[in-house]
Amino acid sequence: MLLNSDECLLTRTQEMSLNYHFKVEQEVGSSTYAFFGFNGTAGVWRMAALNEAGGWKDRTTVEDMDLAVRASLKGWKFLYIGSINVKNELPSTLKAYRYQQHRWSCGAANLFRKMVYEIIISEKVTLWKKLHLIYSFFFVRKIVAHIVTFMLYCVVIPICVWVPEVEVPRWGTIYIPTIITILNAVGTPRSLYLVVFWIVIENAMSLHRCKATFIGLFETQRVNEWVVTEKHGDASKDKIGTRQHGRLSFKLSERKTSKL
Repeated sequence: MLLNSDECLLTRTQEMSLNYHFKVEQEVGSSTYAFFGFNGTAGVWRMAALNEAGGWKDRTTVEDMDLAVRASLKGWKFLYIGSINVKNELPSTLKAYRYQQHRWSCGAANLFRKMVYEIIISEKVTLWKKLHLIYSFFFVRKIVAHIVTFMLYCVVIPICVWVPEVEVPRWGTIYIPTIITILNAVGTPRSLYLVVFWIVIENAMSLHRCKATFIGLFETQRVNEWVVTEKHGDASKDKIGTRQHGRLSFKLSERKTSKL
């Protein structure tokens, strides 16, 4: 449940991308290969799975995804339940969204670099699941997709406009982009009229994602950069109440955690 999806145009377009991610990518991964990238929130883990996978590690900025991949290689299966909703807040400023996307793209590419050999030599998963992890989950969606999006929409197509001698097949400039856009928008029918803005924002972010991907693959200086995502949606309305009752809430949470 997105608390501030109606706050601005940026959050509306994020809602479209996230709905596609959960309703398509997560559910397909759960129903076919019993694997999907854990997002770090609203997940229930077995302690045996955490322990066998080696627990949380801070070697990348996507420690939740790292844990999910390691648990999958140990033979654990994942189940996505889309009928259960939890509250979540989206970054409502371009700066916060850019830092968030840098962390996700860079961390995923860096995790691929660190784990590709471990996936190959794993003995507890099938060959098809290895191919799914290496090719579909990592290589295509976390690396190739960002590079191709930037190169096609921000480099190749603009060159075609300015340089008539450069020609791109119609299927590459019209059919495939149209299909991708429809697939991403179909999960959020109420925002279908915003697809043009979604395309503009996604193309602008493709530069940052592509750059972050190369940073993660080659482990340059910003590979472990962690900037907490600033959020100013509905949560800011409760800021005063949180300050007044923060100490009490912390004690109650500590008690609940200790019981678990």
